[in-house]
Amino acid sequence: MIRFLLERPIAVLMSFLALLVFSGIVLRLLPISLLPPIDVPQIVVKVTYPNASPESIEQNVLQQVREGLITLNGLEEMESKAGSEIGTVRLTFDYGTRMELAYIEVNEKIDRLTNSLPKDLPRPEVIRINTSDIPVARVQVIPKANSDAVEVSLLTENVLKKRIEQLQGVSLVDINGKRERIISVQPNLEALAALRMTQQNLIEAVQAGNAELPGISVKDGQFRYFLRLATRVDTPEDIAALPVRSPNGTIVPLVRVAQVRYETQEMLGYHLFGMEEGLVITVHKQASAKMNELIPELKKSLDYFREDYPQVEFALTQDQSNLLNAAISNLGTSLLFGGIFAFAVLFLFIKDFRIPLIMGISLPTSLLISFLVFYFFDISISIISLSGLALGIGMLIDNAIIVLDNITRKRESGLPLFEACVQGANEVMGALVSSVLTTLAVFVPLVFLSGISGALFYDQAVAVAAILSVSLLVAFVLLPLLYWLIFRVGKSDSSKGEPVLFQRVLGVYERGFEWIFLRKKVALIGFLILIPVGMGLGWVLKTTGLPELEKTDATLEIDWNEPISAAQNRDRMLQLISGLETFAQAEADVGVRQFLLFDGDNSIQKSLLYLLFSSETEKDQQLEILRTRIGKEYPLATFVLGDAPNAFDQLFSSSMPYYEVRWKDLTQKKPIPASQMKPWLEDFPEKNWVPGPGLQEESSVIFSLLADKLALYQIPVENVQDQLSKLFGVFTITDIRRFGEVTPIRLRENQGRFEDLLRNTRVYASDSTSYLLGEFVDYRYADQYKYVTADRGGIYQSLEIRAENPDKNRKAYLDWGISKNLGVDVKGQYFKDLENVRQLIAILGISVLLLYFILAAQFESFVQPLIVVFTLPLGIGGAFLILLLTGSTLNVMSAIGLVVMLGIMVNDAILKIDTINRLKVQFSLEKGLSGFPLLEAALHEAGKIRLKPILMTSITTILALIPIIFSSGLGADLQRPLVYAVIGGLTIGTLTALYFVPLMYWFLEVTVGKKEKL
Repeated sequence: MIRFLLERPIAVLMSFLALLVFSGIVLRLLPISLLPPIDVPQIVVKVTYPNASPESIEQNVLQQVREGLITLNGLEEMESKAGSEIGTVRLTFDYGTRMELAYIEVNEKIDRLTNSLPKDLPRPEVIRINTSDIPVARVQVIPKANSDAVEVSLLTENVLKKRIEQLQGVSLVDINGKRERIISVQPNLEALAALRMTQQNLIEAVQAGNAELPGISVKDGQFRYFLRLATRVDTPEDIAALPVRSPNGTIVPLVRVAQVRYETQEMLGYHLFGMEEGLVITVHKQASAKMNELIPELKKSLDYFREDYPQVEFALTQDQSNLLNAAISNLGTSLLFGGIFAFAVLFLFIKDFRIPLIMGISLPTSLLISFLVFYFFDISISIISLSGLALGIGMLIDNAIIVLDNITRKRESGLPLFEACVQGANEVMGALVSSVLTTLAVFVPLVFLSGISGALFYDQAVAVAAILSVSLLVAFVLLPLLYWLIFRVGKSDSSKGEPVLFQRVLGVYERGFEWIFLRKKVALIGFLILIPVGMGLGWVLKTTGLPELEKTDATLEIDWNEPISAAQNRDRMLQLISGLETFAQAEADVGVRQFLLFDGDNSIQKSLLYLLFSSETEKDQQLEILRTRIGKEYPLATFVLGDAPNAFDQLFSSSMPYYEVRWKDLTQKKPIPASQMKPWLEDFPEKNWVPGPGLQEESSVIFSLLADKLALYQIPVENVQDQLSKLFGVFTITDIRRFGEVTPIRLRENQGRFEDLLRNTRVYASDSTSYLLGEFVDYRYADQYKYVTADRGGIYQSLEIRAENPDKNRKAYLDWGISKNLGVDVKGQYFKDLENVRQLIAILGISVLLLYFILAAQFESFVQPLIVVFTLPLGIGGAFLILLLTGSTLNVMSAIGLVVMLGIMVNDAILKIDTINRLKVQFSLEKGLSGFPLLEAALHEAGKIRLKPILMTSITTILALIPIIFSSGLGADLQRPLVYAVIGGLTIGTLTALYFVPLMYWFLEVTVGKKEKL
């Protein structure tokens, strides 16, 4: 095949040129994002029910929603949580469920449920979760001094939002901190009483003044005209002039019995930037958009905004493109230094500039053609796929060096140039194909991991498969062709012999080989002892998810656990921020968040504070100040203070507790009262626990209507409920609608203590006699459950176990529940992690079997693949040692480094065994050797032949990665563990494997090789 292709150089060159052209076109079309667009199999249904208690939301809304959604296809879990005014139902589906269809099905079922839900309940929101929902950046909009906050909110909503939405690649623009203008009507109770009027007379007057005639028209001859009432109101002055009629016929202007004015609607939440109130715009990108093009356009728009709207300050914060830029920069740096060092090392070992030139052409070619595979497999350029390319670059360099070195050896043996190219490539073809297949056998099965991990590994596996497949195509077709075309021009350099540097290295290797083979058994025992010792270092290493990055930002999530208003919440956050000695940036979302895509707990008593510092040391100092102050000044508050989550953290974070014990009352479908629950919890088998949401309590005021008095004084219950709703709720009289802009007209009651309001407010009986409202309403203070939690089985309560080994007392938990007539179950991330570990072990077992099958087929031996398998722990042990010495952890990036290093080591071991097998046949035919002389001659010669390629590959890879160690920044911090793992494996692991492979071959050949018959 190679001969056929080399005889048609123009056709091959044109084919590769066409591939490069198409790859260049495709590269411009590929989406660029921080993470691949993964459908997280979750949907959240949000319910907003003003002035409703958790029990009311659970009974009247969430129970019906759960029953209506329980038949969804692919539904795995269903959890609901009802709080004051807000409830959520979180639906988790099986991975592989088509979430776009699930989203449509959920909406259809919600529409069917509408008639069974309360009439005054707004339609529940359905939110589909996707990695694209993670904002790529946040735009801070801060009104300057003397600017109207409401006008800035209108500017943000009507202008800025639309201008950002017009940017190429933006899918959604979300806003928090908006302020809305309302018209308030505050009754003058004394004036109303003097005129024998009620609030209802005033409300009816405003509603009549804003009435419309929908769809009414009159005909005038040949023409038809639609009617419009000219009495509609637009301003507070129009409302103040409306006539109000009392029951006895007195008519007065509304201004005499009420005060009408513009007001800012009471805020349920705020956004803070530093010490200033403002708004924040979160920008979300389309799945197919390029983040590295979107962010510069967004920054350019902010520059225009600063010129056009000088009354507002703008700032861009939490730019998620930094991680992506770091990954792209690192890949570019690796290619640049890899190319420079490859050229230098190849020149030192081969002394011919033409071979480095061939490498310089083949490496970018392979990388560019790989993007063509990305396009056909619908893979985006992200940190995940780029890490897959980084995995393959080491193998790419190794394959190129092996082919070029083998062709050069064939030339030096006296073959003509064309034959040297053909035979040199053909000779290593089987070994290189096996090497690539073994790498894929280790990596590709990881795609079958469940959850997000498996979805992310898909992109990485496709990237690895793409670059390795392309590297084989380039190594077997393009490299021999370029070698033949370049070396046939000019004089031959085959007479130069080996460079001086390599001759010295070869001398050292041969002396080491001779010393070890004089002490075969001792050396083999020493190597076999190194394997468990090296692997044992893995138990000493600390395990983390991502590398311990130098993160200078932090977040504080706090729940005050006190019945405070949003304004008090804001003031407390401002006090905390002002108490910090120094920080570079601070922003906070206080109280209820207005984001459309927010799927967390919306509560007036909660806040999220983001802090950015100039250094990690400064961050640690200030966080300690913050932690101490909260604990001292707000002992009731519960908070989480730590590093700010990046996009990876947000993707992998789980709202599920680590280990949760749940119970349901088997006798009744409601939460167990706190008075009964507290003594039971004192008998709970584990003492190290915290209450779950269903056990958390908050202070509340409970109103009770005195039914006997209401009946005695002939006061309808509806009148009292209506008056309480107007007094303490939000009562909208009507709305002024003008071309999409809605201004509510709301009844504003006197502000004061609720006891005073009850004593001073009057309620009317059937005969229009008025009485004080407080005479018919009793109240008391009580601690009530803050949330009502439920799953598909009904209402449950829970607690989270914080013990080191939470599952050891599981039987005791179940026995505790049986003694209380409770149905007890245990759930949590603990069990998910156990399942993932089991899957990983099973998948790695399958990977090892695949690796063994491929090598057995390659070597036609059941024994020789064991040599490769036993070689791998030496490299792993070397990587573990360097990670331990540098204080690094075992994490995702160091694991990727292990795969890169093992790929190179496997490549060397496979080719060395293949060379030994080939030399045994050659020496037996040419020199007539047999037995131990034949074996030792083949082992010695194969070591010499394979020494140069493995040294060139290892040195090139190590030198290309060393600059990252001395670099600074997020990208370098992310890649440093990978570098340590590769350097450790390729130095310690490769040096030991140089002698271990021939030694292990000798041992297996002597012990079982002769008995093996195929």
